[in-house]
Amino acid sequence: MTERVILEPGMPAPDFALLDQDGTERALSDFRGSKLVIFFYPQAMTPACTTEACEFQESTAALEAAGYRVIGISRDAVDKLRRFADRDGLDYPLLSDPDTAVHRAYGTFGEKNSYGRIVEGVIRSTFILDEQGVIERALYNIKATGHVARILKMVDA
Repeated sequence: MTERVILEPGMPAPDFALLDQDGTERALSDFRGSKLVIFFYPQAMTPACTTEACEFQESTAALEAAGYRVIGISRDAVDKLRRFADRDGLDYPLLSDPDTAVHRAYGTFGEKNSYGRIVEGVIRSTFILDEQGVIERALYNIKATGHVARILKMVDA
């Protein structure tokens, strides 16, 4: 197994170009000039991921007022992301990374402890980026519930 990357504050966020829930290609460079919150989640339409995604949706106005945009990234296919966005009223970009290349570049895919077993999978993580795409915060292995409230405090939203 390859060594997992760990990103830290001050590092440039790895660039990417992925399809969103509408099949439109979105690159990190498209968001230059905006502060960004990028969250990686294991699977659309599961209870914990739905809670996290909906909490981000409920907080978009506060985050935008503080100058931040939100992006979610998972391994889900574009059509599943569309169903997720429609079902839960999510209006921020949900990006599809089926081959986990972006997950691996951000260190959000690898070995993790799942109910006492070591498995390989998505490590729920969030990154806060400045307007130039530099990482301000890198939060790995976080809990879905209550996470967005913590992000709001970190960005003074």
